[in-house]
Amino acid sequence: MLRPTPGALTSHLLEDRPANLPTQLYVSGGRPMPRFSAVVCEAEGPRLVAIDHPQELAQLCDLGVPVWLRVIGMGYPQRIREMLAVMDVPEMLLPPLLETPQRPRVDGLGEALLVVLHRLSFAHDPSHLISSQLGLLLLPNRLVSIEEIPQGEAFPELSRWLCARAGAVEHRDLDDILHFMIDDVLDELYPMLEQIANRLDDLEEASLRNPKPKLLARTFVHRSNLRRIRSQIWPLRHQIRILLRQSQELLGTEARAGFSEMGELVELLFENCELLRHQCDGITQSYSASVGNRMNQVMKTLTILTSIFAPLTMIAGIYGMNFENMPELKWHYGYAYSLLLMLSVAAVQVWWLWRRGWFEDWTMPR
Repeated sequence: MLRPTPGALTSHLLEDRPANLPTQLYVSGGRPMPRFSAVVCEAEGPRLVAIDHPQELAQLCDLGVPVWLRVIGMGYPQRIREMLAVMDVPEMLLPPLLETPQRPRVDGLGEALLVVLHRLSFAHDPSHLISSQLGLLLLPNRLVSIEEIPQGEAFPELSRWLCARAGAVEHRDLDDILHFMIDDVLDELYPMLEQIANRLDDLEEASLRNPKPKLLARTFVHRSNLRRIRSQIWPLRHQIRILLRQSQELLGTEARAGFSEMGELVELLFENCELLRHQCDGITQSYSASVGNRMNQVMKTLTILTSIFAPLTMIAGIYGMNFENMPELKWHYGYAYSLLLMLSVAAVQVWWLWRRGWFEDWTMPR
């Protein structure tokens, strides 16, 4: 029996997709045709079966064994609804699973556990983030996964492990499979954050050595990606805690322990996102400080040149006046004297400024 809290089954659509569309969705209007398969947990061991019609799925469900229905692609919602009807999925649970893009959620609904996540990854250019929706539904003796991207097999490592396992899989083991799938999606974020951290380290060093506006633009791109990743993690912190307090009937002892560890994993991911966002702020500050330091160096150089040539300009201006009663105008060595005087004044000024450290480069070497 479903026991949803008020508003729990409402389709919470995001205003925008959390990242760019995957390449696989740029076909047939962006919604590829779905492919269906099922893992049937028989007494001899799990068996992977390809499905083309709802009647084939009904025959598998009539065996009375745990069944994991795997849907890849969401281009034909009516066909997916027919398959889910065979799996006894309530109609009220379909909108959160089939409508995109949904807000991440983990909702315990009595005899159902609904999970919606976005699988994030990088494109060929690491500055571009792409996302695809993943819907998971756990029912008594039933498990459903709906993936938006038609990319190979659904959870290949888990599928190979199940098919290689000998012996029966009980219905209580479906919660462990659900936990593994969620954990697999979250674990993919760690290499992404590590890659962002390495690039931010390079940007921070470059901003100190040779600051350029494009470095600041790259920092803003990484900061935007971190904000998107954080927005997908933030709702899970509170919802996993609520799920653990509910004592969900479908979750066994091992699955509850797994979800508890998952809550800690979400906390670590959230903290890493915050640390990297602070590093982005540090890069912006170091860029501003480096640019300001270089500007000060330029102004200091101009000041030195001005202070050296100002007395020379004054001397040249004095002897450039055309008054008749200027005795120096009739000196035989007046020209050489004026050049020597200007050279001496310039040398004294250069020596004095050098003693005071004005010629020292206050910026780091390139």
